[in-house]
Amino acid sequence: MMKPIFRVLLALSITALLGGFTPGASASAGDDLPGNIVGMYIHQHWPYNHPYAARTWTVDDYRGYCGDLHKLGYNAVMIWPVLETMPDPPTASDLASLRKIAAVVDMLHGEFGMRSYIALCPNVAPKNAEAAKAPFERRHFFETDRRVNPADRADVAAMMRQRTTLLGFLRKADGVVIIDSDPGGYPGSTNAEFVDLMLEHRQLLDRLRPGIELVYWMHVGWPAYGRWYQSGKFNWGTEAEGVEALTLLKQRNPKPWGIANGLKYAEKCGLAGKVISYNYGAIEGEPSMPMTRFDTAGAYAAGRNRGPRGVMGNAQTHCVQLPNTFAFARGATGKPLARADLVAFAEQLIPGQGALIVAAWEHVESTDASASRALADRLEQLSRSSLQPGVFNGLLFGDPQRFLVDLATMLRLRAALEDFVSATGTGSALKPQLRSFTTALEAWHARTGYENVFGLPRLGEALGRLESPAVNRVMGLDQLNPVKLDGATPFEKVANGLRRGESFTPDLIRALNETLSRMK
Repeated sequence: MMKPIFRVLLALSITALLGGFTPGASASAGDDLPGNIVGMYIHQHWPYNHPYAARTWTVDDYRGYCGDLHKLGYNAVMIWPVLETMPDPPTASDLASLRKIAAVVDMLHGEFGMRSYIALCPNVAPKNAEAAKAPFERRHFFETDRRVNPADRADVAAMMRQRTTLLGFLRKADGVVIIDSDPGGYPGSTNAEFVDLMLEHRQLLDRLRPGIELVYWMHVGWPAYGRWYQSGKFNWGTEAEGVEALTLLKQRNPKPWGIANGLKYAEKCGLAGKVISYNYGAIEGEPSMPMTRFDTAGAYAAGRNRGPRGVMGNAQTHCVQLPNTFAFARGATGKPLARADLVAFAEQLIPGQGALIVAAWEHVESTDASASRALADRLEQLSRSSLQPGVFNGLLFGDPQRFLVDLATMLRLRAALEDFVSATGTGSALKPQLRSFTTALEAWHARTGYENVFGLPRLGEALGRLESPAVNRVMGLDQLNPVKLDGATPFEKVANGLRRGESFTPDLIRALNETLSRMK
């Protein structure tokens, strides 16, 4: 049986929490760093359609979305502007994106009093010629990026010169958050070299505007990611490595600086007051098919699991993750969460339709195909009527009809998946059920434009039962242990695996259609 791609990718992308904080514990931030943060990460890695991909948002889209986040209790936003793939010189679309994010930072500060953070990878730089071939909104990350060797001082200096220009547009941001991996790292590199990179960025930020907070985002671990590049075998970093990184940073003291995650490591170093919990994957994992997740209990618990300075959640396709976004905020702000609260929230999306909307959310992950189709029928019928959005119109991006059709399309995809999974188990009506699933997947793909890796419950096992060489070639990609991929070194194999994942969805659809054409 092949190894489903989504299982290994989510093991990497959904961060295991490195320490918790119970409500009511001391929230002292230390070093005059702001506390009580309730944040949302706006992730822009993948190019797909508006309004699903944040890359496509306008300033007014940000205003509506972030304004409604503020109503829910969020007080901070972190944006990844994907500076790492902006070529030197930047294209017109890159400059437009930078000016847009700068305007968003001003809007967050001036209109909502929210804090703003910029996410950054430590040593990822563009392949200039490749990056310049595509506008920012359509550029694929792993087709245009490269890793800078931190021991190559000339290349580091070149990267920092370019980053000075790009970050100059965003100098009003409150902080810059640098992750230690995913993406980042270099074969054989040490924590000492990572800390040197952090200090390079500290000096850069001081030149742009003194007082910008530098945040170390503890994820896989810098040495662990370097070992993955060396061996092609993925493992998380060790506690000793986490403590070492924080000890080195404490010695260098790139103030003002904070920490995201790693509370138990920070406690050992006397740095607990600097920690914000990034409870990654609780609202939405990534990379993910743009599908609403309905795990409000899990999102609520993650919101309650605050670090001393607060908590931050993340989403990839923000306009479809409304129930978990709401639940995370309720947990983070100490409010209760019951089904009636969800219905009341949905009523503020489209007045008079709260119960129907919550029923649809509950069935997006249901195995009851007939109930899912019945709800899809009702949603589509409602979408053809005149609708007035409620006070959370910004979360709908001003389009309640799109929101309803999205839900209906997701429900039909899920129903088709359930029928296909059942057919692979019994062997009856397999071809028509595979055709129905492929058609539903094509419809959602055409609507969202999402091309990257995804997983759906039991899909990998069901596709394995087809014994289709075309499907197995696509699903057999294992990016965490890419020993069978092309490349002269493990480093090249990892890069090629990440690059192949950028076209996973259309590749799978083609493989499914090829399989259908060969079935009797």
